[in-house]
Amino acid sequence: MAERIVVGVVDTSAGRRALEWAAHRARSRKASLLLASVVGGAVGAVGEGPVVDAAIAAARSLLEEHAETLKAQGLDVDIVVLRGDPVRQLVSTTAGANLLVIGSDFRPDDADSPRRGAHGLRIVADSSCPVVVIPDIETSDRRGVVVGVDGSPISEAAVAFAAAEADRLGEPLVAVTVWTPVPLPRGARAYPEQYLSSMQELSEETLAVALGGLRSTYPDLEIQPRVERGYPSEVINRAAATASLAVVGSHGRGAVARFLLGSISHEVLAALVAPTAVVR
Repeated sequence: MAERIVVGVVDTSAGRRALEWAAHRARSRKASLLLASVVGGAVGAVGEGPVVDAAIAAARSLLEEHAETLKAQGLDVDIVVLRGDPVRQLVSTTAGANLLVIGSDFRPDDADSPRRGAHGLRIVADSSCPVVVIPDIETSDRRGVVVGVDGSPISEAAVAFAAAEADRLGEPLVAVTVWTPVPLPRGARAYPEQYLSSMQELSEETLAVALGGLRSTYPDLEIQPRVERGYPSEVINRAAATASLAVVGSHGRGAVARFLLGSISHEVLAALVAPTAVVR
């Protein structure tokens, strides 16, 4: 069955980058595209009819324009305009989809951006499929797909996604395992060397196991394993700053997922230094 990619279409720079990213993937994987636009705002307000009708017409016109361009390139494209809560409505389109792609204008130092950033986090937490969040950043001179690896089933899915993307792009897979030592006990001046070397060795073993089956699946894929001491999101963000894609795992869907996203995935998305895929 052919892959189906949903794109949340908005008329912003980041939104256009998201559409370009999704179209590139659709071409290389022979996937179909669903272009989705949501007309938000309160539902049922007095006198909303003409305003909502105009907004829906404008959204449909934008989608039709994009769809016509993409169909001329040989892509299979459908469109849908939805009305209601933007997060809930966009998430509803992911049932049966393989991937959701959205743009984000979020900037940590921009006072006007937290709301858009929060929308992105809610979408990632509630989506039925992996989500790729595209920032308004030029990445044409970047290379490499960075993935965080911790040996969990969640990171196994992230590694599989990242390896497939790196192979598709013809770029190296940079697999990063990060270990963080326990806080030093009161009165201790330094960690025992045996403890530090053991943590390093265990992390190297974890990474080797996670990457073990990739050589046979992707014989031409360049794999760059990295084991570093530090805090996971900081190390991943540093590696992703020059990468074309970062990939992290998520703990699932719904309210619990929104809470658990508060760790590594949340911090990587909050920085958003590269296009970032969140996989479950």
